[in-house]
Amino acid sequence: MTNQNSDNNKSFLQEYGQTLLLWLGLLAGIVILLQFHVDKKLIAIVTITLGLFTKAFAGLGIIISLIPVVGPLIVHIFTLPFFWLINGFASIVSMVAIRKGYNREVLRSRVLTVALLVGILIGYILGHLLPIR
Repeated sequence: MTNQNSDNNKSFLQEYGQTLLLWLGLLAGIVILLQFHVDKKLIAIVTITLGLFTKAFAGLGIIISLIPVVGPLIVHIFTLPFFWLINGFASIVSMVAIRKGYNREVLRSRVLTVALLVGILIGYILGHLLPIR
């Protein structure tokens, strides 16, 4: 048996310190790059890329969801448009492809889009049902 009581006694900084340091580093990098008048589009691309590879956005979502009552609502408000965005891109591609006569390819792309969304949904549900630790 493991002692679960020792896991519950971690302070906020011990639990989320790496995420906070990561975000402080990202914000400091943004400020420094803005001071050197680097193109804002390049700063955005670098920030998004680093944020995705280091899972900074997931960590920020976790920290925001710790706020009682409104935290989970904020996280859901920001994650729901991701599904709308994927579905919107698929609809636009479908309209263009149908006009050019690619009916079979449209069917495949829509099936793949639905499979991607269902896979993300299943992963989200399993992520909440199966504890990592």
